[in-house]
Amino acid sequence: MPETDKGLLRLWDVPVAFALLSRLPVPHPPDAAFARQARGAWAFPLVGIVIGGLSLTVASLAMMLGLPALIAAGLALGTQMALTGAMHEDGLADTVDGLWGGWTVERRLEIMKDSHIGTYGVLALILSFGLRWVTLATVLITLPAGLVVASTLSRAGLPALMTALPQARASGLSHRVGVPGWPASAIALGLALFFGFFTAGLLILPALILTGAAMAGVGLVAKVRIGGQTGDILGAAQQVGEIACLLTLLVLA
Repeated sequence: MPETDKGLLRLWDVPVAFALLSRLPVPHPPDAAFARQARGAWAFPLVGIVIGGLSLTVASLAMMLGLPALIAAGLALGTQMALTGAMHEDGLADTVDGLWGGWTVERRLEIMKDSHIGTYGVLALILSFGLRWVTLATVLITLPAGLVVASTLSRAGLPALMTALPQARASGLSHRVGVPGWPASAIALGLALFFGFFTAGLLILPALILTGAAMAGVGLVAKVRIGGQTGDILGAAQQVGEIACLLTLLVLA
C-alpha cells in the first residue's frame, strides 16, 4: 500500500482506527496504513460499536446476576475507560482546563498540553461522569442498545469535526492524523445511522441531530477560543456527544 494511497476504503483502515481510539489488541498495520490514517477515520464508528458492545455485555451480565442498573452502568463505564485508556476523558479535562484557564490562545494551548489537571478539569470529569452514569442506568432499562448507539454516534461525528475545523497547533495527535475529508466523514455517519436504525429504530434520527449539535457546539467554542481543534478537543467532543445522545434516548425511549 503506497504512502500516496488516496483510496476511500481500505481493510487496514479498521485496525488503524482501533489503534488510534482504543487499547484493544489489533493486528499491527503496516506503516503505509498509518500514512493514510486520516482517510481511515470512516472506521471510527466501528470502534464505537465494539467498545459499546463489550461494555453492554458487562452491564447485561451484571444485571443478569441481580445487580441493580446503577451498578451495571458503573461497570459499563469502567469497561469503556479500560478499553480506551480513558483518552476521551483526559481530552475533556484538558480541554476545559485550557479553554477556561488561559487568557490568550498560546496560554490555553499550553495548559491543554500540560499533563497536570486543574480544578476546571476535575469538575468537568465529575459532572460528565455523573451524567453518563445516572443517565445510562435508566437507558439500560428502557433501551439497552442505547449504550452502543451513544458510543457509536459520538465517534462517528469526529471525522466531520476534524474536517470542518482547522488544526489549532502544528503538532499533537490530531495534527499527526490529518484531515479525513468529507467523503470519509459521510461514510462514518452513514455507518452509524445504518447500525443505529437496526438497534434504536427511528430514535436514531433525533439522537443523531442532538449528538451532532452538541459536538458542533464544542467545535464552535474551540474555534473561538483557540482557533480550531486538537486531539483534546476531539476527546471532549466525544464525551459531550455521548452525554447528549444518552440524554436524548433517556427522554424519547
